[in-house]
Amino acid sequence: MAGHSQFKNIMHRKGRQDAVRSKMFSKLAREITVAAKAGLPDPAMNARLRLAIQNAKAQSMPKDNIDRAIKKAAGNDGENYDEVRYEGYGPGGTAVIVEALTDNRNRTASNVRSIFTKAGGALGETGSVSFSFDRVGEITYKLEVGDADKVMEAAIEAGADDVETDEEGHTIYCAFEDIGEVSKALETALGEAETVKAIWKAQNTVPVDEEKAQSLMKLIDNLEDDDDVQNVYSNFEVSDEVMAKLSA
Repeated sequence: MAGHSQFKNIMHRKGRQDAVRSKMFSKLAREITVAAKAGLPDPAMNARLRLAIQNAKAQSMPKDNIDRAIKKAAGNDGENYDEVRYEGYGPGGTAVIVEALTDNRNRTASNVRSIFTKAGGALGETGSVSFSFDRVGEITYKLEVGDADKVMEAAIEAGADDVETDEEGHTIYCAFEDIGEVSKALETALGEAETVKAIWKAQNTVPVDEEKAQSLMKLIDNLEDDDDVQNVYSNFEVSDEVMAKLSA
């Protein structure tokens, strides 16, 4: 595995998820509010809102928090968030894409640039690295839904492009424009997915050593700690040997 998923797995093993639950809920709520504001506040009539709520539930976000985030979109006095994408370079010549929802572009750009600089990286222009990623749909299921063959068969029937299965679960990829159709077909075959979202998937990965991997993990960690940052993606790859050292 590589990039963002690799980092997520390492940090999960270090028990980091519990420590950032409150921050995660805040970011999930922001996505729900933006989704509700962008369309109708009814998830049955708003695909983006439906996915945002589904992903919030998958992280055990309380129903009251979800309802409050939807109601916040109806208030005219609430914050207006802009969707912004930053692209840059991390240690070892790796590419990094940062997605943010912000009510202050100058603040967020300054924070993101500072984080890149401190990690020995550099913020680039929009489009400077995204050409080496594909915008695709990612649908995840827990291992309990079935073995790899069952999930692969369901994915093929649903029109997905690829499936990866490891100890963390099943990850199914599809074309960005087919997210809704494929996720519905998979729900019929496998039940409700754990997460359904659009991601940036690296076309090729860049191998990094232990030192570079540690620097990259710190860079991504600091980016994800920023309140305005929603998602971080990278194209780095860590060998099993390095992975074992980092997970120790």
